[in-house]
Amino acid sequence: MTDQKEMEAASHHIVSPVIYVVILFALLVGTAATVWASYVDLGVFNPILAIGIACTKATLVVLFFMHVKYSSRLTKLTVFCGVFTFLTLIGMTLADYISRAWGSW
Repeated sequence: MTDQKEMEAASHHIVSPVIYVVILFALLVGTAATVWASYVDLGVFNPILAIGIACTKATLVVLFFMHVKYSSRLTKLTVFCGVFTFLTLIGMTLADYISRAWGSW
């Protein structure tokens, strides 16, 4: 009986427009931070900062605009598996790139 109530509650969750405005404001601040970071010379930390801001913005979009925050555990598991697979492939690519001898490490 609990599963039925949980499924009904998850399928009928209504998000307040205020939340959407707050998330929109956060995304605009993130965009402004990305533009600001592009003009500041941080050396090797420029791409790290840009990727950090982009990941934060992508997380906000996935959680709130795609309603993953209010979805079932199966949807959250699916998103987690996708992110895990992506990070595994990126890690394997970087491991191959770093192991090559043509860089001046």
